Amino acid sequence: MLDINMSDVMNVLGLIRPYLIAFGVILAAAVILILAVRKVKEPRRYLIRSQARVAVVISLMVVVSLICTGPLSTLLSLVSGSGAITADTQAAAEALGMEIADEGIVLLKNEENLLPMTDNKNLNVFGWASTNPVYGGTGSGALSDAYEIVNLTAGLENAGFSLNTELSDFYTQYRADRPVVGMWEQEWTLPEPSVDSYTEDMLNSAREFSDTAMVVFSRPGGEHIDLPENMEGLNYTNNSDEYEDFTEGMHYLELSQSERNMLELVCDNFENVIVIYNGANTMELGFVNEYPQIKSVLWVPGTGQNGFNSLGSILAGGVNPSGKTADTFAADLTASPSFNNFGDFTYDNMEEFRIADSDQFVPGALPHFVNYVEGIYVGYRFYETAAEEGLIDYDEAVTYPFGYGLSYTTFAQEMGELTEEDGILSVDVTVTNTGDTAGKDVVELYYNPPYTNGGIEKASVNLAAFDKTDELAPGESQTLTLSFSAEDMASYDYRDAQAYVLEEGDYEISLRTDSHTVVDTQTYTVDETVVYGEENKRSTDEAAAVNAFDFAEGEVEYLSRADGFANYEEAVAAPVTFSMPEADKALFTNNSNWEPQEDAEAVMPVTGANNRLTLADMRGLDYNDEQWEALLDQLTVDEMNQLAALGGYQTAAAESVGKVQTTDCDGPASINNNFTGVGSIGFPCGVMIANTFNEDIAREFGQSIGTMADEMNVSGWYAPAVNIHRSAFAGRNFEYYSEDGLLAGKIASQAIQGAAEHGVYAYVKHFAMNEQETNRWEMLTTWSNEQAIREIYLKPFELAIKEGGAMAVMSSYNYIGSQWAGACSSLLETVLRDEWGFEGFILTDYFASFGYMDAARSIYNGGSTCLASYDTGTNYITYTDSATMMQRMREACHRIFYTVVNSRAYEPENINTGLLLYQIILIAADVIVAVLLILYEVFRVRKVYRKRKDAAHVVSAEELKAE
Repeated sequence: MLDINMSDVMNVLGLIRPYLIAFGVILAAAVILILAVRKVKEPRRYLIRSQARVAVVISLMVVVSLICTGPLSTLLSLVSGSGAITADTQAAAEALGMEIADEGIVLLKNEENLLPMTDNKNLNVFGWASTNPVYGGTGSGALSDAYEIVNLTAGLENAGFSLNTELSDFYTQYRADRPVVGMWEQEWTLPEPSVDSYTEDMLNSAREFSDTAMVVFSRPGGEHIDLPENMEGLNYTNNSDEYEDFTEGMHYLELSQSERNMLELVCDNFENVIVIYNGANTMELGFVNEYPQIKSVLWVPGTGQNGFNSLGSILAGGVNPSGKTADTFAADLTASPSFNNFGDFTYDNMEEFRIADSDQFVPGALPHFVNYVEGIYVGYRFYETAAEEGLIDYDEAVTYPFGYGLSYTTFAQEMGELTEEDGILSVDVTVTNTGDTAGKDVVELYYNPPYTNGGIEKASVNLAAFDKTDELAPGESQTLTLSFSAEDMASYDYRDAQAYVLEEGDYEISLRTDSHTVVDTQTYTVDETVVYGEENKRSTDEAAAVNAFDFAEGEVEYLSRADGFANYEEAVAAPVTFSMPEADKALFTNNSNWEPQEDAEAVMPVTGANNRLTLADMRGLDYNDEQWEALLDQLTVDEMNQLAALGGYQTAAAESVGKVQTTDCDGPASINNNFTGVGSIGFPCGVMIANTFNEDIAREFGQSIGTMADEMNVSGWYAPAVNIHRSAFAGRNFEYYSEDGLLAGKIASQAIQGAAEHGVYAYVKHFAMNEQETNRWEMLTTWSNEQAIREIYLKPFELAIKEGGAMAVMSSYNYIGSQWAGACSSLLETVLRDEWGFEGFILTDYFASFGYMDAARSIYNGGSTCLASYDTGTNYITYTDSATMMQRMREACHRIFYTVVNSRAYEPENINTGLLLYQIILIAADVIVAVLLILYEVFRVRKVYRKRKDAAHVVSAEELKAE
């Protein structure tokens, strides 16, 4: 995201320094000249000094013009953007925001039908977080401050609740602001008054006010920083001098001592307690079953601008909750298979790749690493399979399963006969509302493939399809048809077949209310093993998926189901080796050791041709239409370089083909132009959207973004973000959807299609394996086996391309094995383009070089442009004498053009080839200054003439007098 900091400022100053120096030299020379002519007689002295001043003004004009049309032209163009969101569109977005929250808030527990509170509307709300809840995330997920935010207490009051204001005043007085957990600073304090701060009068008053208490806990997260797995030594303040909030070994996603003390105080004083967990990262919630007074629990991820209205409506019974968990709530996060291999690990044998101490962002950085030791066993896939193999006790290990959520009514689901036609499996599921309240229900279909001990790794439970009913009245039924392809159940065998394999045997197809609770099961039998190799690609692939990531496996012990996870302890242990293997090190590249390899058959492309074509002529043409070649021949080398270098929040203009500049904007849960200040409301975060399990809502979300983008004159949207929730501690989990790639991919696909209806191209990001923020700028090498890469981490991207039709991709900072993801040809070319048929363009993440981001390396390996708005040092390509590089630059331009010309930017009413606002202002200023200078010169010449004339008269008078 755009985050103005001193490094950005210093970089920009560095770009304009030569211009400022040149002006400084001219100014100094003028001053010296003015001083040097002190003894020159008038009117010559006057003339010299006046012309020196004119020279200074002209120089200033020239320098300012050169700066504005040169190094700052892109930034000024972005600032010159126009457009605004209409009131009607804003109102529709606000309504949709509440609809998402209505269906994305998850009811986790509701004993004795405590909720909804239809009679008692008096409520005590405990917990400091109730006055400072979490609305979204930091970085690119931050909300615009242009719109009023509905806080938690306001949402409750809007639903008709009367709140004990003595409590909220107490918390506000304790601390008014939320500790900053942001990109550049983090304070991990969890403000919570110690229990001795609650007076007996306060508690008596609360008991008199209501017999029901709500307790609110929250956990923020954000870009660039992960949540702490160990609080020891971090920047936080204890809430009491009598104890430590976090003792040795405690982490951020468990209750602090102050929180637990407060919860116990509340449970000691109230028989009916509601717990609200407000955060996107799954927290350890086992404590809710330790206190019998806790009757109800709700999960409320970041609500966006107005989602707390939905919380109030749900508590009051105006809305029946229908959300399901997009992640598993584990009882002990330290026992999750990724826990020991998530975080800060630095190589000890990579000194030659150290980044220079002069780097403004990562001075002296060394390469880091993270091992995805768990393989395919991520989230519920691990817990369900480990329980089946006897490794864990499921009820002890899992507090709430994936896909779990309660309702105020009850439903019965009946599974029809499983059918197969042309490789598509289908089943009708009839859902009946058997309760007394109208509501919606989610239908979840899973498959369990046949597993051979020691064979291809397979999880025992895998989401195959899902759908959501309409609102059903009591007694009403609805039949949903769920379908998926048999080939979707194939597993990737990276060792032997090196392809997807659908093994023979019985596949259990189960209808479940969550990943663990089975309603009914049927069997689909594969009579003969099918290998989807070179000669038998999957139906959705353009080319067969075969091993492309052998280089990313490394020397890592991966978790295996063999012999009941016999290698569990060894596989999930923390790293003991911090040296990159020599074979992998030999392949490692950053900016210090990379050079392009020339293709002997490459021919230098034609440039600067006069074929009289414009980009508008190409709208609607096939990507491979021969007319593209004639258009691309018109490009100049400089234009190609500009398109490659300056892709930050825009795509650059190209005069030779009539390509207009487009504007692209940030915001996974909004659309915000950080340059003009125009932006949308903040929708609930990605987790909340995924919790809806509602593809229709996801599409409406994309449509709303598309509508607002169109009104803002914005053509590209830096979203959706679909990385996997590998760890509960990942700082950016609020922005990503789920631990499950199918759910994430389906939701993202609909959002992409919704935006595309308005001509807006979505940048699906961060491609790929960007599952942690720690060390993300410091050459973070990610090691994983190909099966996990394809089945888990690439799955949502694959769906976003194949089903969503995404036309833009943002690559990620991390390395995949020894290769930067933004310059990994196996990822960008072999998989994305060759296998999946992607025809759009690829943008890097925020481009500040960091010692390894290089435009030439990216474009050489399949990238298209850099997320930079000025010259950052490595975003321009210097290998313009290389035919190979020039051909790849040309192809990058082709992909940018193809996406842009088929977007809203080239709808006839939107094409704007006129001058931008800053250009108009600059020209006007130049004209005004030029006119003033001319008038000044006329005035000065006339004055000099008068002085000469007067001097001449004086001389004549003296001569006459002398005579």
